[in-house]
Amino acid sequence: MARYMEALTIERGGFRIKVPESWWEFDVRPESRDDSIRRMVNERVAGNQELAKYREAYTEFLRKAAADAWKSGALYCGCMAESFGGDTPITGSVTVSLVGGRSQSGEPLSTDPSVMASQLAVKEAKKEGDSWRKVTTVDIPGVGPAARTYGIEDIAVPDDALKRTIRAVLMQTFIPVPGQEGKVALVAGSSQVLDLADSFFDIFDAITSTFRFAD
Repeated sequence: MARYMEALTIERGGFRIKVPESWWEFDVRPESRDDSIRRMVNERVAGNQELAKYREAYTEFLRKAAADAWKSGALYCGCMAESFGGDTPITGSVTVSLVGGRSQSGEPLSTDPSVMASQLAVKEAKKEGDSWRKVTTVDIPGVGPAARTYGIEDIAVPDDALKRTIRAVLMQTFIPVPGQEGKVALVAGSSQVLDLADSFFDIFDAITSTFRFAD
C-alpha cells in the first residue's frame, strides 16, 4: 500500500487535494455524473459480461448515490480498489464536502478547531471488537489547525427501513473555511477493511495533509 506516495492533484472550485495516482474519481457533479457513471458501468460490463444483466440496476444505484452525495455537500469523491494477492480487494475512499450548521437560535456554529473538538463525542470500546472513536486536533500544513475524529465506526445505511449499519474505518477532518462563518471543508476517509485500520489512518492523514484552499 506504499504506492499512495505517487500523487495526483485534484483541483475543484475552492480547493485542491492530492490522492494516489492509482485511485479513480466517482463523479458526483450534476453536469457530468450521468455520462461518467454510464462510461464506468460500460467499462466494468465489458470486462465481465456476467454483469450485463445488472447494468441498469448498477447505473440507477450509482446515480442515486452520486445525487445523495452532492445534496449532502460532497464536492469530490476518490476511490481505490486494488488487489495485493489476496482473494478480497483492498478498498477505500476519500470525500471532500462543504458543510455547515447553525444553533437552534439560528447562529452559525463555531468552527474553531478546539471548540469543535470539545463538542465531538469520544466513544470507548467496552470490549474487543466494539466500535470506537477518538477526537483530536491536527495542523494542516499551509492551512492551520483542524478538528478530527478517527476510529472504527458503525455508519448508518442511508434511507434503509431496517436501520442497518456498516462498520468501517473512518477518519473525518473538519477544516474551517476562511471568510465563511459556520462552514467547514470536511475531508472524510473510509474503508471497510478493518484489519488494515492503522494503515488506512496513515493514508487518510497523508491525503488530508495535502488539502489546500484555492487562491
